[in-house]
Amino acid sequence: MLSKEEFINNAKVGKILARKCTKCGHLHLVTTYFCQNCGNKGFENVTIDGKGTIVTYTIITVPPDGFEKYVPYAWAVMKVDNSELSISGFMGGIKSPADLPLGTKVRVAGYDERGIILEKQ
Repeated sequence: MLSKEEFINNAKVGKILARKCTKCGHLHLVTTYFCQNCGNKGFENVTIDGKGTIVTYTIITVPPDGFEKYVPYAWAVMKVDNSELSISGFMGGIKSPADLPLGTKVRVAGYDERGIILEKQ
């Protein structure tokens, strides 16, 4: 089983800690308890490159408490290169859709109180 600390430490160096099914090899996020492809419950930890493409996002201009200093920002979903995985993360300085066209190449750039930090490649 993966710990939150292991996941965070990998994100801080631009990697994604995932789980790979020991039966079929399907990749999953760390919150999965059985393989979505074959139902197997056996996994091994794998580290994958934290690069991908923006598939959707929302721009935040009215933030929740504690996030006022980051406005404007986007909460974005990145499809991870060479996998079926998608992860979400924080992208600062996004004021309008022109700042983040769908298909933009991004990478995991860190992890802090905001969660996973994404930035343009």
